[in-house]
Amino acid sequence: MSCGNPHDTDCREVLDKVYSYLDGELTEGDVVEIRVHLEECSPCLKEYDLDKAIKALVAKHCGCDPVPGDLRSKVLARIAQVRSELSD
Repeated sequence: MSCGNPHDTDCREVLDKVYSYLDGELTEGDVVEIRVHLEECSPCLKEYDLDKAIKALVAKHCGCDPVPGDLRSKVLARIAQVRSELSD
């Protein structure tokens, strides 16, 4: 996905890191880059807001259930696959 406007950080790169951003798993430098990008790019901000809402919904309804250790990697792999298919 790209909004068509030039940014210091590419839209695809931001969206690939959005879940890590939400989980607080990025370096301070990456966090700053993503914050700046989201302030400039409304399509990415909308995607971020959607991902944030999904994460909150899952936490609310599934927070007490144990999850398989490899679930995160499977979900991220599927997201990457779908994004790749959509960009082709």
